[in-house]
Amino acid sequence: MNIDRAVMAFAGVMILISIALTFYLSPWWWLLTAFVGLNLLQASFTGFCPAAMIFRKLGVGRGMPAGCGFK
Repeated sequence: MNIDRAVMAFAGVMILISIALTFYLSPWWWLLTAFVGLNLLQASFTGFCPAAMIFRKLGVGRGMPAGCGFK
């Protein structure tokens, strides 16, 4: 798994957790969903992603080089 996929998987898990917490505990957990979405949006424009930095420190490999397609 590379950093790109790890970040997408982590974001997906966080969103699913926040939906479950909203359903079972409190609607205030929608704020977590909004935070994840806003973080993904700002990362797409700025290239700064705290989750990617953490995964890199944990030893997750880098993404595919530009020009590589799925095979």
